[in-house]
Amino acid sequence: QVQLVESGGGLVQAGGSLTLSCAASGRTFSSYSMGWFRQAPGKERSFVATMPWSGGSTYYADSVKGRFTVSRDNAKNTVYLQMNSLKADDTGVYYCALNTDGLPSLSRYEYDYWGQGTQVTVSS
Repeated sequence: QVQLVESGGGLVQAGGSLTLSCAASGRTFSSYSMGWFRQAPGKERSFVATMPWSGGSTYYADSVKGRFTVSRDNAKNTVYLQMNSLKADDTGVYYCALNTDGLPSLSRYEYDYWGQGTQVTVSS
């Protein structure tokens, strides 16, 4: 049973930083890809970042490029999303997700497993 558990959300002022964590369990993840998505109130869930679990190219939404960084710790089976220079528009529930097809994807429909989400609120 695959489990993804996010943590690290909270309230931060604009310009501040947060690091989200996604702890994965239940499977060997080396051939999969991990993604981060977010959902603001009244909006659809949208792509933030993705990377292959084994490393390699990372992809970011244009709105976060240069401010957010995705990384992983294989020993801990954990993926991170470092968020800097946060803006009010970054507010939302952040989800990590697992794509068992392996290829990084920007589409939420390609992801098979999802965490419960963690709230990020950026005050302006």
